[in-house]
Amino acid sequence: MPMLEVLDLYKTYYDAGAPVPVLAGLGLEIERGQMVGVVGDSGAGKTTLLYLIGALERPTSGRVLFDGADVFPLGIQDAQLAEFRNRKVGFVFQFHGLIPEFNTLENTMMPALIADLPFDEAARLAAHVLGELGLGERLTHKPGELSGGEQQRVAFGRALVMEPELILADEPTGNLDAATGEHLWDMMFDINQRKGTTFIVVTHNEKLARRMPRLLRLANGKLEPAA
Repeated sequence: MPMLEVLDLYKTYYDAGAPVPVLAGLGLEIERGQMVGVVGDSGAGKTTLLYLIGALERPTSGRVLFDGADVFPLGIQDAQLAEFRNRKVGFVFQFHGLIPEFNTLENTMMPALIADLPFDEAARLAAHVLGELGLGERLTHKPGELSGGEQQRVAFGRALVMEPELILADEPTGNLDAATGEHLWDMMFDINQRKGTTFIVVTHNEKLARRMPRLLRLANGKLEPAA
């Protein structure tokens, strides 16, 4: 059984009452432990796809199955979707979204605290993952005291602290210089190899995307293998 199945997925937005279709019968299967890149033109729906897979938005129609279970069964409440996201999925975005008043450790702890883990346990998990990401000496530094690459590593730490099975990364290196971006891609591959974490990475950087063992292109509301 694939870890993730997307079946006949449609998403339509509305602009002044006029329908704006984004995804049109999209299908996707991803096995556990895969590294998958998604490329496509701006506005093709790449971020929308991640939002639907990660239950940040609901589809217009179609199904998203995680380990065979429907993520959006009839009547599911927003609180239940939030619990699914917290336990199963980690998100990394182009803009790190760190809270400037919180230090590195506190920012990384947030998903564990939201999951009602005891403070000491959340701190222990956060310190461990930050140590793995090479930030063990930066725990008390606030975001403004970190480089861009360090801030994005903290964002990865926050995504990883609950040990999710799936990481959804949307342009995770879009604001970084080429060398720092390469380093973060190396880090993603290392996490995949050591932990078996599944990655879906959306990017405009096709050079980096072609490092992915599996690369897909989103066009006309559907996915196809990238040429």
